[in-house]
Amino acid sequence: MSTPELLGTRLRHLLDQLDAGVAAVYSDLGLDGFRPRYTPILRTLATTGPSSIRDLGRAIGVTHSAASQTVAQLAKEDLVTLTPGADARQRIVRLTPRAESLMPLLDKEWAATSAAAAELEAELSYPLSRLVDEALESLSRRPMRDRIAGAVDL
Repeated sequence: MSTPELLGTRLRHLLDQLDAGVAAVYSDLGLDGFRPRYTPILRTLATTGPSSIRDLGRAIGVTHSAASQTVAQLAKEDLVTLTPGADARQRIVRLTPRAESLMPLLDKEWAATSAAAAELEAELSYPLSRLVDEALESLSRRPMRDRIAGAVDL
């Protein structure tokens, strides 16, 4: 069992294992180099249609910066296109025909991954997704920086 001071290290290790497993499935499906972080954005675009990067970030629960970085990678992979939005700062993201052709396969993978995640959570003493939600809510109320500063004089 790890100690609280190793929390970040252990969480990164957990995330690495989860991502590696999903990436291996993509490779098995012939999608070498396809990253797990791509699918939520592609599925959102397939469902809602063209969206701004900010709206995509909100929809999948990541920062604008994280969504922007992923969208840039998707554009390099010819999975999305970017066009100017209503103002000069906004860019609208659209699926390419290549991405649209992948959606049936990605939907099947998503369903299988969701089932595997539910199976994993059933083996745990407390649902991991609920714990992550609680941790994020706690950190939004009191960020880690404030907690550290309050623990010692720095």
